[in-house]
Amino acid sequence: QVQLVESGGGLVQAGGSLRLSCAASGRTFSNIAMGWFRQAPGKEREFVAAITWNGGNIRYADSVKGRFTIFRDNARNPVYLQMNSLKREDTAVYYCAASTGGTIWATAFDNWGQGTQVTVSS
Repeated sequence: QVQLVESGGGLVQAGGSLRLSCAASGRTFSNIAMGWFRQAPGKEREFVAAITWNGGNIRYADSVKGRFTIFRDNARNPVYLQMNSLKREDTAVYYCAASTGGTIWATAFDNWGQGTQVTVSS
């Protein structure tokens, strides 16, 4: 079982930046792929970004390409989501997720954090 804790959410003006962090603990974490999802009120959970255990493969949702960056430190923990040029449509609860199988397809994630609120004002 992998435990995930997100941090870094808050209120930011449109065009600004925010960095989210996800701290993970659990068995064989170094081999686990990590990702970020988000969910706005009344909407389904949406894939945002994902990265393999060694950073060799990265995926982004089309809506955030060129603005968001997912990366890990040298120890592969924590994982970060750097969000630049934020838009009001980015407002959501952001969830960190882990894929214990190591793949980064959206359906492969099977462990979830509690979420952190990101609000973008316009």
